[in-house]
Amino acid sequence: MPAKPKWAQLADHIREQIASGQLAPGDKIPSTAQLRAEHGVSAGVVRQAVLVLQTQGLVEGVHGLGVFVADRSESR
Repeated sequence: MPAKPKWAQLADHIREQIASGQLAPGDKIPSTAQLRAEHGVSAGVVRQAVLVLQTQGLVEGVHGLGVFVADRSESR
């Protein structure tokens, strides 16, 4: 069975941090540079993971400020 792609592993890790409350709504997720260093992945892997999380509505990018955990309570 093939290993899960690195971007999917990183997205899962961030998703778990959000689900556990380690990252709360409004919290900024670590920068691309921080995630690259912490997980030993490329910038492209980080971008893909963040894109997946944005598509799922878990995070929101704010131009010039970073990526933040979305407040999903407003949409429910």
